[in-house]
Amino acid sequence: MIKQLIAAIEPLGYPIFLQGSLNDNEAYPESFFTYWNFQANDTKAFDNDASICEWGYWLYFYSSNPTLVETEILRAKELLKKAGFEVWGKGEDIKSDVISHTGRMITAYFYENY
Repeated sequence: MIKQLIAAIEPLGYPIFLQGSLNDNEAYPESFFTYWNFQANDTKAFDNDASICEWGYWLYFYSSNPTLVETEILRAKELLKKAGFEVWGKGEDIKSDVISHTGRMITAYFYENY
């Protein structure tokens, strides 16, 4: 499912990393996405067998340009929705580990049928 998430937002042209995978000794790119898979829950059908996996992702966008933080996370939201993800709301502010960048995040779900 990570491949689908990445493929959906790749057209925006920013680097995409697993959250927390940037080396502390590396300079941050000017703007970039990170993601974190926070759930992959099976749901049961009436026959006591899993029929759907509910994938949950947090998608983060960081930038040294605060205007991009607002606009690009919303562009990503629209691309994710077109790719079959459910995304509600306009995101939340998030803390950055460096003073030069600010960030914003959205929560995206994908329901994979078995």
